[in-house]
Amino acid sequence: MISSKHLATFILGAAAGVAMTKYMSMTDEEKEKMMKDLKEKANNFKGEAEGAFDKAKDYFEELRTKGSAALKEHAPEVEKMMNDLFGKKSSENKTA
Repeated sequence: MISSKHLATFILGAAAGVAMTKYMSMTDEEKEKMMKDLKEKANNFKGEAEGAFDKAKDYFEELRTKGSAALKEHAPEVEKMMNDLFGKKSSENKTA
């Protein structure tokens, strides 16, 4: 019985074979143009990924500050509870 993993491997292998045949039949100019286009697309993708990373970093920083403010506003006792649970206890740490 053929599993989906084997079928996917077969399809990917066939696609790689077709791509290799297509590449080998290209002229040198076509190969250079294709490589130039691939490099350009990769650089664009890299720029978009870096931009998305920066946006995500800013978003989480904003979420942290606004979330902290909202938490303090709606449940002020939670901050004390969190400090009690996770806060540093310098006198206990020195004896340990």
